Amino acid sequence: MASLIFSPLRFTCTSSNFRFPFSGPRIRVCISPSRRVWTRSSKSMSKSAGQESLPSQDQDGVKTENSDVLVQYVVLRRDLIDTWPLGSVVTQGCHASVCAIWSHKDDPHTVDYCSAQNIDSMHKVTLEVKGEPQILNLSDKLTTAGITHKLWIEQPENIPTCLATKPYLKSVVSSFFKKLKLCK
Repeated sequence: MASLIFSPLRFTCTSSNFRFPFSGPRIRVCISPSRRVWTRSSKSMSKSAGQESLPSQDQDGVKTENSDVLVQYVVLRRDLIDTWPLGSVVTQGCHASVCAIWSHKDDPHTVDYCSAQNIDSMHKVTLEVKGEPQILNLSDKLTTAGITHKLWIEQPENIPTCLATKPYLKSVVSSFFKKLKLCK
């Protein structure tokens, strides 16, 4: 049986026959006191238990589920994923995400999304479109609807590579992304 050693800054699993990924039953390990929970199951390597899954109480003391979470959408181009090195495409998404957040750092949703209590449970959804015409069309639709986002254009090539929204309540923006596929 594996022994688990915890410290505030590291997690170590030791065993003479330790293998990763684990096989067998689901394992839950609390890494830190800040609501960070890693779960191992056959379908998921890790999952952070965020605010949306924690029960809260309304004014009458009745427990409710928080279902409307703050989320940031990142949309990548499939044609670039298939032709560029994966790290380069991921970097483009990171650029767009950071730019969207930094450009709106004083927005109440962004402040809440990046707050100390939520920083370990951010929600991002990474989707894909086929190519340049589709990402430009999506950007136009978001602009028309008043959804603030950053269309990242790689320089000096002047190539629109991806886009990222600022953090929004999922109920406000999810309809714009429902027809897109998850990036895999």
